[in-house]
Amino acid sequence: MPPAPTLQELIDGVRADAPGEDALLQLSHASKTAADLEQTTDALLGHFVDQCRRDGCSWSEISGALGVSKQAAHKRFSLDVPTFERFSDRARTVLAQSKEEAHRLGHGFVGTEHLLLALFDAPDGLAAQVLAQAGITRSTIETRILALIKRGAASEEGRIPFTPRAKAAIQSAVTEALQLGHNYVGTEHLLLGLFIDNEAIAAKILVEVGASYDIFKARITEASDSL
Repeated sequence: MPPAPTLQELIDGVRADAPGEDALLQLSHASKTAADLEQTTDALLGHFVDQCRRDGCSWSEISGALGVSKQAAHKRFSLDVPTFERFSDRARTVLAQSKEEAHRLGHGFVGTEHLLLALFDAPDGLAAQVLAQAGITRSTIETRILALIKRGAASEEGRIPFTPRAKAAIQSAVTEALQLGHNYVGTEHLLLGLFIDNEAIAAKILVEVGASYDIFKARITEASDSL
C-alpha cells in the first residue's frame, strides 16, 4: 500500500492545480482537497469499523484501535442505517441510486452529497418537487459537489459504504417523519434529514443555493396536508 501523501506533497499538488501567485485561488483548491480527503478518510474508517462490528469486536476494542475514548468512538460510528420497511418505494430508489451517483462520480463512499443528488432521480417524489420550486437543479448541485470533491476514477462496482454523516442523515429522515406524524419515510423526509449536520457537504450546498430547512419543512407540511 503506498504511503499517504505528505503535507508537502499536498501543498505541491494544490500549487500544480492552481499555478501562479493567486493566494485565494490556491486556498480555494486547498479547501477542495481537504474536503475530498475528509470524506475519503471518514468513509475509510467507517468501513473498517463496520467490519469490526460484524466480526464481533466490542466498542472498547474498537476505541483502543482508533486511539480514542469508547464514548467518542461510539458517538461517531455507532449509527446504523435503519431498516427500510417504512421507507416508500421512491425513498428506497433514492438510497439505491445514491450509490450509483457515488460510483458515477468516482467516489468510493456514499456521502450526504450523493443522497442529495439522488433525490433528483425520483422526479415524482415530493423532495424533487420542493427542490424544483426553489429553483434548485441537478446540474447546480453536481457542479457544486465537484467544486468541493474532485471527480475520481471510475470505481469498481460493489459495496460502497455510507459515511457516518450519511447514516446520520438517513436516521434523521426517520425522526422527521415521526415528528410530522407520517407513518412512512419518503423522499421529503430524506431531504429534511440532510440539514441535520451543517458541516456535511449536502447541508453546506443547500445553504449556498438558498435553501432553508424551515421553508422546506413548511412546504412539505403544506403539500402533505393537501393529500
